[in-house]
Amino acid sequence: MSSRRLAQMQAVSEIPGPVIWLTACVHGDEIGGIVIIQEIFKRLKKMHLLKGSLYAFPLMNPISFETATRRISISEEDLNRSFPGDKEGTLAERIADKIFTSILETKPVLVLDLHNDWTQSMPYTLIDPYPGLKHKDAYTLAKNFSHKFGFVVINEQEDLADSSELKRTLSGSLLFHNIPALTLELSGAYVVEELNVEAGVKAIWGFLASLGMVKSVQNKNSNVFRLPKFLKGRIFRYEHLSASSSGIVRFLAKPGDIVKKNQPVARVYNVFGKIQETLKAKHQAVVLGHADYSVA
Repeated sequence: MSSRRLAQMQAVSEIPGPVIWLTACVHGDEIGGIVIIQEIFKRLKKMHLLKGSLYAFPLMNPISFETATRRISISEEDLNRSFPGDKEGTLAERIADKIFTSILETKPVLVLDLHNDWTQSMPYTLIDPYPGLKHKDAYTLAKNFSHKFGFVVINEQEDLADSSELKRTLSGSLLFHNIPALTLELSGAYVVEELNVEAGVKAIWGFLASLGMVKSVQNKNSNVFRLPKFLKGRIFRYEHLSASSSGIVRFLAKPGDIVKKNQPVARVYNVFGKIQETLKAKHQAVVLGHADYSVA
C-alpha cells in the first residue's frame, strides 16, 4: 500500500497574532496558486513575520497535479466536492479530511483558497452563497476582506445553490464551521501566468500588512484590477453567454472591460467569414474572461 504526504509550509512569529491559511491546487490543473504561495514564503525569508502565523497547503491534490487534471484520475473524484472529508472514506474524502482538520486545529481568522479560471481572465474573488444566520459573522468577515483586495467580488451562485453542495467545497465547509473563507481566482489553468502571480502576491501581502503581520511593500506596477468608484463595494453574480449558432467566436470586449446592457461582446462567424450571430450583454457587467475555446 502506497502513501502520499501533503506538503505544508508555515511561518510562525514569536509574537501572537492572527492565523491565516493559504491553500492551492485543489484541482490538479490549477497550478498558479502554488507559485503565489512559494513567492509569499520567499519574501518572508527576507521580511520576517511580525506577528501571528501563516500556514499553507501549496499542493492539496498531488495526484491530479501529476496528471494535470481537475479530478483525481484514480477515483474520478472532485476534491473540492469532498469536504469536510472522512478519514475512513473515499480517496478524495481522506485527503479532504487531512486538509480540513489541519486547518480547523489552528482556528484561523481567514482562509484564502487560490484557484485558476479561464485563460487570460481577470483576477477576481469568489464568496460562497450566504450559509445562514448562524454563520453570519464568518460570512461578513470574508466578504469585507474580499473587498479589500481591490478585485471584483462574485457571489458563487452557479453550481452551489444547494446547501448540501456548498458544504462539500473547502470554502463552503469552512464557512459552515464558522471559519471565514473565500476563493481567489487568478486567470488560466495549466500554465503559470506571471502577471497574475504578481497580482496574487501583492493582494495577499497587502492583506497580511493590513493585519500588521508583515511590513507593507509599495508596488506601483500592480496588475490587480481596480473597480471604478461607482462599482466598488458591490457583490456581483455570474452571467454566462451562450451562442445559438455554430462557428468561430471573435470577442469584442476584453477581460476587465465594463460593458453596457445590449452592448455587443462577441460575434460568431462561419467558415466563410460571414457573421452568424452577435452576442450582447444582458446587463451592465464586468467582463471576467473569455471561454477557453473560440469554437461555438
